[in-house]
Amino acid sequence: MKPFVLIAEDEKAVAELLRYNLEREGYDTAVAPDGDEAMLLLEERLPDLVLLDWMLPKVPGIEVCRRIRSKSDTANLPVIMLTARSEESDRIRGLDTGADDYVTKPFSTTELMARVRAVLRRIRPALVDDQVTVGDISIDRTTHTVSRNGEEIHLGPTEFRLLDYFIQHPGRVFSREQLLDGVWGSDVYVEVRTVDVHVGRLRKALMSKGGEDPIRTVRAAGYSLRSN
Repeated sequence: MKPFVLIAEDEKAVAELLRYNLEREGYDTAVAPDGDEAMLLLEERLPDLVLLDWMLPKVPGIEVCRRIRSKSDTANLPVIMLTARSEESDRIRGLDTGADDYVTKPFSTTELMARVRAVLRRIRPALVDDQVTVGDISIDRTTHTVSRNGEEIHLGPTEFRLLDYFIQHPGRVFSREQLLDGVWGSDVYVEVRTVDVHVGRLRKALMSKGGEDPIRTVRAAGYSLRSN
């Protein structure tokens, strides 16, 4: 699964530069030209990281960051602040508000991409590591293999993508609609109940060697992968 980065930047040339370089490195992106739009996009699809300009119109980036940290579902969302403010007091204010990193303009795109990778590796290693283990389930993205308690589990391509998505966010409950967007993509029409079918197949495969059910069904909410 491609990590999804929200670019909150009002300068069109800068936003396009960021989008181009991120997509070239394999990220999915969306652009918000102001703070209001950024908050709306956060509600529609939770990103894996936000590149947030300090001087956004309507709602300033520093306030967007504060709101991100105040909500339970986004409190741990990685945020890199972008700004022309280079004073030490501004950097401290940005970091104190909850930014995970702070990059001043003009910036080197090569350095910024490295910082994106570093923040994701530190905060969300399951997004960037090829081999990830959650509980007794291990996934290897390079060889496209899955094992549980050391025994190989055979999955179809959709079930593999579904497990990969769960593993990126262990313990988090996803609605069927969120799983459709995250696994199938928002530009593909798939019946919502299709999610139930594939979750059932994934659950059956993961339990084929014994053990407890690793997927939790939350009534009227969705599904989650148990984190231990």
